[in-house]
Amino acid sequence: MDKKFLRQQIKEKKKAMTEAEIESASNVLAEKFYASAQYQNANTIYGYLPYNQEVRTVPILQRALSDGKRVAVPKVYGEEMRFIYLTDLSQVEKGYCGIPEPVADGPVADDRTALVLMPGLAFDPAGHRIGYGGGFYDKFLSSEPEHPTVALCYGFQVFPRLETEEFDIPVDCVLWA
Repeated sequence: MDKKFLRQQIKEKKKAMTEAEIESASNVLAEKFYASAQYQNANTIYGYLPYNQEVRTVPILQRALSDGKRVAVPKVYGEEMRFIYLTDLSQVEKGYCGIPEPVADGPVADDRTALVLMPGLAFDPAGHRIGYGGGFYDKFLSSEPEHPTVALCYGFQVFPRLETEEFDIPVDCVLWA
């Protein structure tokens, strides 16, 4: 399946979701995530702040902070993405492509074994992923491959098998609702 067509198809399905559907699926996914060994074993979560109809990750990241975990979210600097530690999830503003990013430029996250929450448009059960097209996560993970990874997505974002390219890094675990 053509990546451009697939991206458009998923974006249309996400736009059709109601806020109640997004909240309901996000709550189910949060519970699955908290129950996962990946979450329970993580000292640090490299998350992301939701944009448009993405899974609502702020409550998940808030819970991680409450559970004593360190939390970092990405900030884009030109062609590079860095994770910035946050203790207050409200200290963000619109950044790259209008996506929420930390206001501060530091402290830069430095836990090379942090659990990374992976955004994306499409996934398959084997962990193959089609992102939004910027390649930021693939570049990050190719430079720091030790990170365990988990993707949270809606059921319609999961396909039996995705065609990926050699630079596409799969996720370790895909959870969907």
